[in-house]
Formats: sequence, structure tokens, C-alpha cells
Amino acid sequence: MAVHCLHHFNIRSSQVELLVLRDFYCDVIGLALGPRPPFRSAAFWLYADGVPVLHLTAAAASESLPAVAERHSAADHIAFRCSDLEGTLERLRQHGVVHSIDSVPLVNQVQIFLRDPSGVGVELNFVSAGGSPE
Repeated sequence: MAVHCLHHFNIRSSQVELLVLRDFYCDVIGLALGPRPPFRSAAFWLYADGVPVLHLTAAAASESLPAVAERHSAADHIAFRCSDLEGTLERLRQHGVVHSIDSVPLVNQVQIFLRDPSGVGVELNFVSAGGSPE
């Protein structure tokens, strides 16, 4: 068996939070809502460059999820390879999303770190000729 890349990441939440997450990942991060097989659970598949990279799945009505502030998970963050650093920074500003920026000059990379509405860490990676975020 050989592993080649991340297939997808799944976030499980309440039905109400599912809509907030869908809007966040489409409007703020720039993923696109796309087709999904007819599974029994309510969910959305979000696409990057035609590939379904993020699955948002609703927890069963009988399932009790902790409040966002009380969640603990081994999953730290999901990372996306991105382009258009300046456009992304402007989009984050427009949506009021708190974020931090780091530069990794050794690999000519700029990273933006933020949290989604359910508390999952999000890392956005950009190629930078100088390794400087701005």
C-alpha cells in the first residue's frame, strides 16, 4: 500500500452548525459546494479544484455533542495548499476572521492559521518567492 495525499477531512457537527461550517468554508476559505452520494446522513461535500476534500457531516439527532468551547480532539487542524495570498487576507478581513501569519523562508512558504466556527484549526499554505507574508 502507498499513501499519496490526503483524500478528505471530515467534520461532524450538529445540523445547525453544519450550515455555519458550510458557509464558512465556501465564503471565507473558498471551497465550492459539490455533489455527494445519497448517504443516509445529512452532509455537504466541499471541493477544491474539482476534488471533494472536506466532508461536513451532521451528527444524529440522538447524539449529544459538547459545546464548541468544551471540545477536545486529537485532530489539530486541516491544511490547504492555496494561491492569492493578498486576496485571501482581504477575504479574511472582510469576514472578520481572526488569524495569524507565519513565514517559512526555508521552503518559500507563507502560512495563515485560523479556527473554523466549530473550533477546528485551519492552515492555509501559500508559495512565496521571498518567504514574507506581506
